[in-house]
Amino acid sequence: MLGTEIKKMMNNFENIVVTGASGAIGKTFINNLSKYQGVNKIYAFSRTKQTYSSSKVTSQVINYEKENEIEDAAKLSSLKAKINLVLVANGILHNDVVYPEKKLEEISIQKFQEIFYVNTILPSLIAKHFIPCLSKETAIMGFMSARVGSISDNKLGGWYAYRSSKAALNMMIKNLSIEVGRRNKKAILVGLHPGTVDSNLSKPFQNNVPAEKLFSPETSVDHLLKVLFNLKLENTGKIYAWDGSEIEP
Repeated sequence: MLGTEIKKMMNNFENIVVTGASGAIGKTFINNLSKYQGVNKIYAFSRTKQTYSSSKVTSQVINYEKENEIEDAAKLSSLKAKINLVLVANGILHNDVVYPEKKLEEISIQKFQEIFYVNTILPSLIAKHFIPCLSKETAIMGFMSARVGSISDNKLGGWYAYRSSKAALNMMIKNLSIEVGRRNKKAILVGLHPGTVDSNLSKPFQNNVPAEKLFSPETSVDHLLKVLFNLKLENTGKIYAWDGSEIEP
C-alpha cells in the first residue's frame, strides 16, 4: 500500500478518470484509489457496465470507436471539477482472432489495424479530449505502455504489431507532453510499464516468466501509484517501469 507521505499527496487528486476500466489493471486502480479520503470522484469508462462497491465511482459504458462518445466522456468527467488524474488503461495484445506474430509471414493488415487502434489511436483520441479538461493546479495523465515498445531494448524481435503500436504510443506521449507543456505548465504526461501482470492479456505468455516477475494486479498498481505520485514536472513525456526506472525509447 502507499506510504503516509504519498497518501497525503492523494488530497490533491480529487477528480479521477480511468478508461479501460473493465481490465485487470483498470479495475484495480479504481478499487485502490477509491479507498483514499482525498479522492472525491472516480469516473470509470469501459465497453461494459461495471459494478463497484464505492459510492465515489461512477461507471459509464462507452463505445471507444465513436469519437463523440469520448468527447462526451471528457465533458461529463469535468462537469463539476477539473480532472486531476487520467489513467488510460486500454490495451490489447491478443484476442480470439489476433495473436502476436512470431515471424514475418504472420503480419497482416487486420492485426495492425486492430492493435494500433486500441494501443495508439484510441489513447491519442482520449488525450485529445481529456487534456483540455485537466486541472491547471495538479494534473497527471498516465498511459499504459510496455517495455517491448522500446526500440533500443528490443533484443528478441517478433510481436510486430504490438511492439510497433507501443513504440508509436511512446512517441505520442512525448509529442503531447511538449504541446501540453505550453498550455498547462503543471500537467505531467507519462507512459507506464506495469510489468508482467497476471491477467487475461498475459495468460498465454506466462510460462517463461519467473514467479517473482509475475505480478498480481494489486502489486502492479501499488508500484505504479508510487511512481505516479513521485513524479515531477521534469518527468513529463517519459516512460517509466513499475519500479520507477526510466525506459529508453
